[in-house]
Amino acid sequence: MKKENNWKAWLYLMPAIIFLAVFMVYPLIDVCIYALEENYSFAQGEATGIGLANFRHVLTDPYFVQAVKNTFLIVVITVPVSTGVSLLISLGLSSIKRLQNAFQTIYFLPYVTNTLAVGLVFMILFRRTDYTEGLVNLLLARVGLGGVDFIEGPYWAKMFVMCFYTVWVVMPFKILIMTSALASVNPDYYKAARVDGASSFRIFRKITLPMISSTVFYLIITGFIGAFKAYSDEVALFGTNLNQAGMNTIVGYVYDMLYGSSGGYPSYAAAAALILFAIVFTITYINLTVSRKTVQYV
Repeated sequence: MKKENNWKAWLYLMPAIIFLAVFMVYPLIDVCIYALEENYSFAQGEATGIGLANFRHVLTDPYFVQAVKNTFLIVVITVPVSTGVSLLISLGLSSIKRLQNAFQTIYFLPYVTNTLAVGLVFMILFRRTDYTEGLVNLLLARVGLGGVDFIEGPYWAKMFVMCFYTVWVVMPFKILIMTSALASVNPDYYKAARVDGASSFRIFRKITLPMISSTVFYLIITGFIGAFKAYSDEVALFGTNLNQAGMNTIVGYVYDMLYGSSGGYPSYAAAAALILFAIVFTITYINLTVSRKTVQYV
């Protein structure tokens, strides 16, 4: 009977196993092979040897170095900011009884809006043209500050818009998840704390934050992974030539090596993709290790 049940279990799992093998395992093996093939010719389908030359080329490529810098800045800035602001907004929404559902819907609207459409709106707000200074620059002029072209201007201005845009796009999802987590906390804990005379900050630190720590950790992990895979947001703001704008990301570099104006180099793209995988894997492993001591699973 046990062997028969095992046979049925494997039979039920077979479609999923085939799907994973075809669309995940095989592509991963293929990427590893491409990354190790030196001087691979896309037209002829041949390589001159096997080695680590592709990794050396990618790691010394100025465009890739710039892409890594941009990606890490986006990750380091947007993940903590978006998580913290989302938590504050979620706490505010949880304390509102009337029109709570309406406010939740309003905050969630950016998440269901097309990314390119939101990027176009941001471009109109921040970009300086021959016809207008842009709404943001007009507001800065009202308070006596000089205008800046946030789309084609200095690097810090473009990075500011990029991070602001990223936070704006990812916050709705985090607000929705955190609001649900806050609603699941047993209200009896709060009642007991108030009876003991605990302050609001102490209640948040000792009850609310530990009870939702697993949700916060989940959002941080997914935020790191999502920020490292950033590409479409940059295209929405700065166009397809991200190298010229100095705002390319690691995923954008991989795309350029495959299909961009300097494309046709799958070996370089594969090497960059594996480097990105190693970075994301390492950071995720560190976060998982830290979470064992800091995250409380209820």
